Amino acid sequence: MTVRIELINNQLNIITKKHKGLSGYPIGTQGDILSLMSGGFDSTVASYLTMKRGLKTHFIFFNLGGIAHEIGVKQVSFYLWNKFGASHRVKIVSVPFDDVLTEIFRSTPETYMGVTLKRLMLMASEKVAKEMEIDALVTGESVAQVSSQTLRNLALIDQASSMLILRPLATMNKPDIIDIANQIGTRRFAENMPEYCGVISKNPITHGSFKRMEREAKRFDYSVLDRAVEEAKSIYVDEVIDDVTADAPIEVVSKLTKDYVVIDIRGEEQGIETSCETLNIPFYQLKTEFKKLPQDREYLLYCEKGVMSQLHAQYLRDSEKRENVRVYRPL
Repeated sequence: MTVRIELINNQLNIITKKHKGLSGYPIGTQGDILSLMSGGFDSTVASYLTMKRGLKTHFIFFNLGGIAHEIGVKQVSFYLWNKFGASHRVKIVSVPFDDVLTEIFRSTPETYMGVTLKRLMLMASEKVAKEMEIDALVTGESVAQVSSQTLRNLALIDQASSMLILRPLATMNKPDIIDIANQIGTRRFAENMPEYCGVISKNPITHGSFKRMEREAKRFDYSVLDRAVEEAKSIYVDEVIDDVTADAPIEVVSKLTKDYVVIDIRGEEQGIETSCETLNIPFYQLKTEFKKLPQDREYLLYCEKGVMSQLHAQYLRDSEKRENVRVYRPL
């Protein structure tokens, strides 16, 4: 029989039960790191693993045009900090990336859009990290999980930054990542997290060319990226609750009437057929094109999963002060 005892202040204690802790190192002992946070399974688990290792983990979020996703990311960032790292204050930085996305569509071939977006996110993260005197970045990328995360494409992405990039999930399988998310309590956030309306490439490249990437990168107007970084906003994570609760979700409409105009924002040539007037305006053009529409009509934004439409409806309401926009989601 093994009897575990511990001597504390001249008192001998018998240990009858042990509770598993994080292990690793105390927060802050290994320096600071900036996590590229989307709020999904991968980025939340990667952030947890760096916190577990003793890294003071700050968060950076790339806002592609909507408030809903930003709210979700702030919520899960607060949860992670509050549960695993509340001994140290950390920041969450929100970078407006909608104009960057528009510039990608202008300058980049469809097959290279996904890789280009990731490269630009790394470049922006590096700029922010240097301003915060942080020496490394962390991402939730896992080899071969999506087209931009093949070994070759990860190499192309890494070329955009000279900063140390940690990828704790690099060789993990998705079910294992989901298991960790379930254990640490972020699964419920990730399952309901709006996907940012990123670049959905047609026939995305899976084995990009270094020479081709170099040519395509020269076509991008990097003043757009510099402007996005300059407009980035940061708050301490412990302040996000007040920030999040100030926002309300957009109304979702399931039954159409003749009073509505449906705007299909998926960017496909053939729009949705409805019983009322429909328009086809790709999400990346919505910011400019919506202003040209008659503002005495009621508009419903539509996309296949109802996520991009939610983001952009809230963007139009919050940023452009348009009260005549809602979301259409068929039953």
